[in-house]
Amino acid sequence: MPLRLPDKLPAIELLKRENIFVMDYTRAHKQDIRPLRIAILNLMPLKITTETDLIRLLSNTPLQLEIEFMKLKSHTPKNTPIEHMMMFYRDFSEMRKEKYDGMIITGAPVETLDYEDVNYWDEIRDIFNWARTNVTSTLFICWAAQAGLYHYYGIPKYPLEKKMFGVFRQYCLKPQLPIFRGFDDVFNMPHSRHTEVRREDIINHPALDLIAESPDCGVSIVMARQGREIFITGHLEYSPGTLDQEYRRDKDVRDDVELPKHYYVDDNPEKGIITSWRAHANLLYTNWINYYVYQETPYDINMIS
Repeated sequence: MPLRLPDKLPAIELLKRENIFVMDYTRAHKQDIRPLRIAILNLMPLKITTETDLIRLLSNTPLQLEIEFMKLKSHTPKNTPIEHMMMFYRDFSEMRKEKYDGMIITGAPVETLDYEDVNYWDEIRDIFNWARTNVTSTLFICWAAQAGLYHYYGIPKYPLEKKMFGVFRQYCLKPQLPIFRGFDDVFNMPHSRHTEVRREDIINHPALDLIAESPDCGVSIVMARQGREIFITGHLEYSPGTLDQEYRRDKDVRDDVELPKHYYVDDNPEKGIITSWRAHANLLYTNWINYYVYQETPYDINMIS
């Protein structure tokens, strides 16, 4: 089944070239199917890139999804045309009266700041509180994962001596969970962050379940409320070239930038990229939609609580 997307969203044409079936709202309204409603709060600087990355992963489910993009009223993005935001995004203040089967909250380039110093922290807290009673299951990615763990459960973040940057091996600690159906014992995940949450804080909290971790980059996936909240500290949604773009961007402005680990062939950017996470990324998002959204959400969306 296709994804239902706003008419003229740039990701539609990009993904059609990859033979991914997407459908704009105009055509979708002719079908008599109750789609799953998925809200995406996109806090990343390059909105169109992140939209495309997430839609690519969500497209693998046979279920029909209706995607809506949320924006903050308290923050104006600097790297995305205002016309794009006005055409394809809605303010949280408009969406808060509605219910959603699933939600994704992305990372944000503010991780070195204390949460309370982020200029949109109050609105983020409102969204986190709203999601608890208006969304069946929410995925929190990177900074959003750390922020969600802090807001809901008081889990602190800690600065790293150097950026966690590269693709790292992760181990499933609870392979029997539906989120890991079809997974191998070990899977890879890109990380790009300057802070971390720590294992001892997670395992000592009775409401949190550490379900995947890495000996190299620590906590990677935490679950709460039987899967109504899933916190992912890395970036399974990244396309193959994202870490390369980050590396080259930062290398042009600083002289202390290290190569992303386990990413380039022979650690040589000129030899190309080893893409080693896409299969598990597709599987995780498909499992999330199937087991934690579709099979848990009520048919009457207004019954979500």
